[in-house]
Amino acid sequence: MSAIDPQIAEQLAQDLPPADFRRIIETFEDDLSRLSQQLEAAAIAGNWDGYQRAAHSLAGAAAAVGAVPLEQAARVAMDPRSPHPPTVVVPVIRDRAQAALQELSALVARFDRR
Repeated sequence: MSAIDPQIAEQLAQDLPPADFRRIIETFEDDLSRLSQQLEAAAIAGNWDGYQRAAHSLAGAAAAVGAVPLEQAARVAMDPRSPHPPTVVVPVIRDRAQAALQELSALVARFDRR
């Protein structure tokens, strides 16, 4: 399974000048770092509201760039009925975030060469 939906990410890359696409991915990377830290801190502190807010923001950021598996994991974290505790979900989010960043970086490099 790919870490990004190629239809979404590639359409974004095709529709924008390379510098703009690169800037969007860099912003996503910065947001992802900040939101992941907020998510983990809230989980450790037992701050359910903060955990859900960070997960909601992560889901939105991931959806915007086509990081569908990351978005899905963040939506699990947002769901108050989810049987999966933060100790299970946070590492999944971390792994999916890293995979999405790798694939998006490769896509940026490919479109920069055009």
